[in-house]
Amino acid sequence: MPAPLKISLSLTDESATRALGRRLAPLLETGDFVALTGDLGAGKTALARAIIQARYGEGGEDEDVPSPTFTLIQTYETPDLLITHADLYRLDDPEDLRELGLGEALDEGAVLMEWPDRMGTPPANRLDIVLSLEGGTVTGARGAHLTAHGPSWVRRLNALKL
Repeated sequence: MPAPLKISLSLTDESATRALGRRLAPLLETGDFVALTGDLGAGKTALARAIIQARYGEGGEDEDVPSPTFTLIQTYETPDLLITHADLYRLDDPEDLRELGLGEALDEGAVLMEWPDRMGTPPANRLDIVLSLEGGTVTGARGAHLTAHGPSWVRRLNALKL
């Protein structure tokens, strides 16, 4: 397996976070796992929302994509890919994941997961995105640190030329 590919970006505001999501959206394929980590308010849900809305195509920004903090998972049937958005912030026991059907979600589409550390060991082939607040405020600049694990993600992220 090739070494992970690491890319760090500065995002000036939430609109830059959404722009990153729109650039990443076309890369998603069935079986993909994207791990979204970072402090509360760093933009994990905003990034996931932008990815999902972009997959709906023109007018997708009007698609309602709420945070799955309380429901734990939301599923979106975009025109060409089933996307499961999960937020494990409220999950106490990784054993509870079986009931959520996330294994089947990877077989049928892509998974965007917030707080993936609560699931235990993530899939080996994945894209990790760590969002950080620069300057300590939610409304300010953010950092995005992307790590592609596995040959498929390394190839796709290299091709994106961020």
